[in-house]
Amino acid sequence: MSEALPLDKAPVAGLAAYGGAPVRTTPWPAWPPLDDETERIVLGALRSGRWAISEMHNGEELYERRFARAFAKYHGAEYCVPTTSGTSALTIAFEGLGLSRGAEVLVPGLTWVACASAVAGVGLVPVLVDVDPDTLCMSPEAAAAAVTPRTEAILLVHYACNTADMDAFVELARRHGLALIEDCAQAHGAEYRGRPVGTIGAVGTFSMQESKVLTCGEGGASITSDPVLAGLMEQYRADGRVYTDDPGLGEPNLRDLGDVQGRNLCLSEIHAAVLLGRLNHLEAENERRRETAALLDGFLTTIDAFSPVPLQEGCTKRTYYRYCIRVDDAVQPDEVETMRTELCRELGVTCEPLHDPLNDCALYNPMGSPQKYDPALLGRLDPRGFELPESLRARNQFLTLPHFLLLGDHDDFRDLRDALRKIADAHGL
Repeated sequence: MSEALPLDKAPVAGLAAYGGAPVRTTPWPAWPPLDDETERIVLGALRSGRWAISEMHNGEELYERRFARAFAKYHGAEYCVPTTSGTSALTIAFEGLGLSRGAEVLVPGLTWVACASAVAGVGLVPVLVDVDPDTLCMSPEAAAAAVTPRTEAILLVHYACNTADMDAFVELARRHGLALIEDCAQAHGAEYRGRPVGTIGAVGTFSMQESKVLTCGEGGASITSDPVLAGLMEQYRADGRVYTDDPGLGEPNLRDLGDVQGRNLCLSEIHAAVLLGRLNHLEAENERRRETAALLDGFLTTIDAFSPVPLQEGCTKRTYYRYCIRVDDAVQPDEVETMRTELCRELGVTCEPLHDPLNDCALYNPMGSPQKYDPALLGRLDPRGFELPESLRARNQFLTLPHFLLLGDHDDFRDLRDALRKIADAHGL
């Protein structure tokens, strides 16, 4: 949680950041939650004596297989390949697609660093594309302008609390013969025109890191309905091995195949068991978030300087990784940052800003590790060569609330409302 601001910066007495009483004095809904059903499933995995899919068959179906089947079914996809992280899911997706070494991949300029670093890590070149100021997802117009003869793929990120404009990007990919990858790390359960995100492009990738709305601490998955792509991704994440569904007792479930050079990116049985349990609660939790978000949307209409992110046309089911609040452009970025610190103190949690634009992100620094990359590509990897004005503007003009704050009851909503009203009043908004 942010530290208290200096007293001489206090716009008004009474804010918790300057020694006043905070709006929130009781705990928020726990995240990650632990329910009895998930605890039972995880205990079964612990007691099974089989904690890794690379070990020997004990007569029971792997928890990893059970989760993969359930997650694929949840999305209406044919295949799911669980992985150690969202970054791993992206990695095997790009490897499985077989893009040319040095090919360009369009990546939104406003997103987590792994979207770009995973592309660069498999010998591809991230081309940073600015976002749409309304949706915060990649701009179709900016993407179309960024396509070159070396472009082979588009990595879309369904960001924060919205979906990308899939109609525009499906058409752009079709027109130029590009692979379309959906990063759904922040959009578990979202739908576009009634279709689950992650099933519209060639492959959908997910992160199950602790902050995500479906989590096991650290984990990920890639989904697809392409059997060839699924088979390749399975090998890439298991050292070139594939599943054997029914080996003899004491024999391995993974069979050496080696069509490609893979690595070990396999999800553990314990993590898979957590996900298997938590998946059963995803829909109900997402609905609870939507209900609270709708109340906040209505409340923000009473404050001229605050507004929610508008729903993307075509998004028929929204999920909230963060609830995003746009602050009027007339409010300077340093004041927005002050307001964010004040909001943290009023609510007793960390309300993170949006990500730093990738052309000025301390964590995206391929030039700092030149030995990791093909020297012929290094100059093209320099993120400083891209202009991302809308990404920077969004970074400077948004407040966000973590998704678990939306899981409470009406009293919890009132605390969110009162904290935002208190800060708006303090700043004369």
